[in-house]
Amino acid sequence: MPAIDVGDITLHYEESGRGAPVLLIPGTAARGRTWWLHQVPALVGAGYRAITLDNRGVGQSGPARPGLTVADLVADTVAVIERVAGGPCRLIGTSLGAYVVQEVLLARPDLADRAVLMASRARPDAMSLALAAAERAMADAGISLPPGYDAVNRALQNLSPRTLEEPEAAQDWLDILEMSPTNWADKGQRPQLDVTVDTDRRAAYGTIRVPTLVLSFADDLIAPAVRGRELATAIPGARYARIADAGHYGYLEQPDAVNDAILEFFADA
Repeated sequence: MPAIDVGDITLHYEESGRGAPVLLIPGTAARGRTWWLHQVPALVGAGYRAITLDNRGVGQSGPARPGLTVADLVADTVAVIERVAGGPCRLIGTSLGAYVVQEVLLARPDLADRAVLMASRARPDAMSLALAAAERAMADAGISLPPGYDAVNRALQNLSPRTLEEPEAAQDWLDILEMSPTNWADKGQRPQLDVTVDTDRRAAYGTIRVPTLVLSFADDLIAPAVRGRELATAIPGARYARIADAGHYGYLEQPDAVNDAILEFFADA
């Protein structure tokens, strides 16, 4: 896997296709490979060059240090845009990745041609703050859930009830999640839990001028659609779409609807 050195760590990325570059940023603890099942083939098939990144602390990239901030991840993303994409490009992020992209749109709007923000928000609420605090507390206590229980918990939090109603689909997801259990005991990964939307950013996002599409997932418990609507309202001229029968992992649950929305937005000049 190709890599670039950024400060004291190495960032690994993968790319495919030729054409206008699109950089995809994954969510907390997720590898860039999560985009390769559905989004990368769709983008490459539409004539784009897709670039995926392992954020620091994940996959083959270097470990994240204590005190990690969204500014650190923004700096990493800027480095990849400049040194891999070769200049301004389209950006796609989901969850934590969307938060990073939102902040790139403020810090370096000159590097973003347009942006897609999935499963995101502009401000915290009681539940998002409580969940973030609970996950940090569990990680710091050294608690490691049995893989089977971890899989069930993640499925209930991140998937749509429609997906879980289908026996084969539910079992497939449980098998996948159990094979890749949460591992907050990895000290190089734990700092990602500190990077959350913990302040109201609506006023700041009101200065964004990059064309933006906000995608919410109708059954998302982590980033409810109402928070996505708020985010789209905060960004001048932003488009908003709500994908049905999808939870926080909506880009994997309803990939056709997600890909259609992305490609339509990219093609509409």
